[in-house]
Amino acid sequence: MTQPRRQSGIVSLLVRQKDYVSGPEVLTELRRVIASGAVPPGSPIPLDDVAAFFGVSLIPVREALKTLLGEGLLAHQPRLGYTVTALSAAELHELYVVRGALEAAALDGAVRQATAVDHARARAVHERLAACLSAGDIVGFQRASRDFHEALLASCRMPRLLHMLDIAWNLTEPVQTMMRVTDEERLQMQVDHQEMLEAFVAGDAASLRSAAEAHHDRLTACIARIGDA
Repeated sequence: MTQPRRQSGIVSLLVRQKDYVSGPEVLTELRRVIASGAVPPGSPIPLDDVAAFFGVSLIPVREALKTLLGEGLLAHQPRLGYTVTALSAAELHELYVVRGALEAAALDGAVRQATAVDHARARAVHERLAACLSAGDIVGFQRASRDFHEALLASCRMPRLLHMLDIAWNLTEPVQTMMRVTDEERLQMQVDHQEMLEAFVAGDAASLRSAAEAHHDRLTACIARIGDA
């Protein structure tokens, strides 16, 4: 289909695949773009332009923005409207603490319930991570890193926990941590991923917990440095 005329800011990053776009699809696409890290914190969300791009009324756009406000991805001020949330260093650290606690709980269940299909999915994403690292594809490595963690976590079969973790992860995703660490740190992150994968496939809950904790400690150390920058 012919894409609507592009606007500046967040609208320039939106993708519309078909003529008719539903309210949930507006929400999903806005969430994807905001969580991608491509929209600077504090950026305004122009309701009229978003509605025009999707070919919808303002109602589904407002509903989507209210949902994203509730998830913490957006802020709202009278007369200023909706803007992309800007996290302080303390808020970012807090979210990583939340992420670590939720992920630890999910991994304990995941490693015990994982099947051969789950193992294969995790291996495939890990191979993609290695390929990105080898090619110097930092953007791909950032994306595949989240995919790898989600591949490990999916088999916990706890949808409510995974939903809360997804919200926390979306809030930290705009920081694009893996793109802001050094090459040496990315290499060490991949070593962590390898250790986590081996423990996951072996069904070794204790080793997986230990490897995941070490990986999370490394991430929080990086976040502390980024927050202080």
